Amino acid sequence: MKKLPPLDLLAQNRIGLVKTARIYSNVVSPPVMFAVVGLAFGLYALPGWAGFLWAAVYGLLVSLAPILVVLFLLRSGRIAELHMSNTRERNIPYLSAILFAAIAYGLIAGFGGPELLRCLALFNVIELTALTVINHFWLISLHATGAMATAVLVGLVFGWTAALIVGIPLVGSVCWVRLFLKRHSPSQVVAGLALGAAVVLILVPFGCFVT
Repeated sequence: MKKLPPLDLLAQNRIGLVKTARIYSNVVSPPVMFAVVGLAFGLYALPGWAGFLWAAVYGLLVSLAPILVVLFLLRSGRIAELHMSNTRERNIPYLSAILFAAIAYGLIAGFGGPELLRCLALFNVIELTALTVINHFWLISLHATGAMATAVLVGLVFGWTAALIVGIPLVGSVCWVRLFLKRHSPSQVVAGLALGAAVVLILVPFGCFVT
């Protein structure tokens, strides 16, 4: 069966519920999720300006820099559209994001930054590396990966009540919007959820996210 194109692929289709879903999908993109998690972790580990500044270092490298790379590639015509349904277009964004996350890890670890942010940057390196490998064969859902990882991270650090409050609406809405827009199949979303949880949990035995 021929795969149908995403509902929001063409600009003229981005109206009504499709437009709202696309905007929401952009707002809850993984870089935004991890910028928020990074800020929460930074302030939790070091309340005040020190925590905020370390969170800013993390956010600039792990969240803002990859967004700027994607926008540059979009503007220069190297990718066709923002959500990159063509897996080949994701190679440079993923590889650059791995590099930025590795730099963030090096700076945070090398200059005595919060352990939570160091672990979060390490998570990003592993997660993005896995996504890069999978991307060569299959269009796994990056949004679902980020949403589930966020929920599990919140649970480990702030408690499972907080994880339920944050995770159920976040994970549910992200999965729904990606399926509604036909950006992913159910199997791609489920695989993303599994990957997000797995990469977080494999770091726990090494002392990460244990407070």
